[in-house]
Amino acid sequence: MTLKDMNGIQLIRRISSGYWACRLLLTASKYDVFELLEKPMTARAVAGSLSLDSRATEILLDAVTALGFLRKSGNRYRNSRVSSRFLVKGKPYYQGDILMHHAFLYERWSELDEIVKTGRPSRKGRDHSSFIKGMHNIASLRSKEVISLINIDGVRRVMDLGGGPGTYSVEFAKKGLDVTLCDLKETFRISEEIISSCRFRGKVSFLPADFMTDDIGSGYDLVFISQIIHMLGEKDIVRLFRKAGRSLNNGGRIVVQELLVNDRHTGPLQGALFAVNMLVNTGGGRTYSPSEISGFLRKAGYTSVRKTLLQETVLMEARKPAG
Repeated sequence: MTLKDMNGIQLIRRISSGYWACRLLLTASKYDVFELLEKPMTARAVAGSLSLDSRATEILLDAVTALGFLRKSGNRYRNSRVSSRFLVKGKPYYQGDILMHHAFLYERWSELDEIVKTGRPSRKGRDHSSFIKGMHNIASLRSKEVISLINIDGVRRVMDLGGGPGTYSVEFAKKGLDVTLCDLKETFRISEEIISSCRFRGKVSFLPADFMTDDIGSGYDLVFISQIIHMLGEKDIVRLFRKAGRSLNNGGRIVVQELLVNDRHTGPLQGALFAVNMLVNTGGGRTYSPSEISGFLRKAGYTSVRKTLLQETVLMEARKPAG
């Protein structure tokens, strides 16, 4: 067997057992292991604090150490730098909420065999709180960069459509803009918790609405739609873009942020995999390439379409005709 063959076999094994590492991280986060291990502790002490089995806890902590999320000295474990910075509650770039959302997705993805057969998404429930807070975890990593790339000359009023936790709304507000955050009523309990401590809170107003069916107002200079259209089929995307256009002032702009995928839908890997996530979780969603999004915008009546590539996402900007 050639070296190339062996590399191929290793790739198969690495991917097919990838859920081992995934489940380890999710379980450690679920039990607040990283909260405890900001200071060194033995496996027995961790097990006692969390009411877990001592043998199982030691095996889990050793494996999490092998993954690089813990350090072990003697019989004591402590967070690695990555875990201390990103997996401990209260840290500025905490990512634990998105892990809890991924734990729900883990159960849904287990139905993929049947989903591919029927074309129908999973019916398992989800925790809305972990989903919205998880969106904040992700957005907090890129919101400053994204907003810095949007030209706000002449912009006074912004609609953050489907803005969830309000992370981007806050960044717009920091620029002195009046922002309307539109999302479902159940989301705002979480949004208010996130936004309440911000000194720009007074610049953000809440509009509880289903943006596909309810009135979203008018008179906006900019409509921002981040990580929304991947949930929708093509007809609904065009319908949403037209609705956003009706809410814009003449000459106003729409900015759409989505995960990047190429025209063949085969990469980058994250964009291709996320399309499967939408297959699992929606009735018609997937990831769309910049050229596809451009086509949707033009079909909805926008002009001057342009794209800006970021590390994982793409910004698509277009203008409503002036007259």
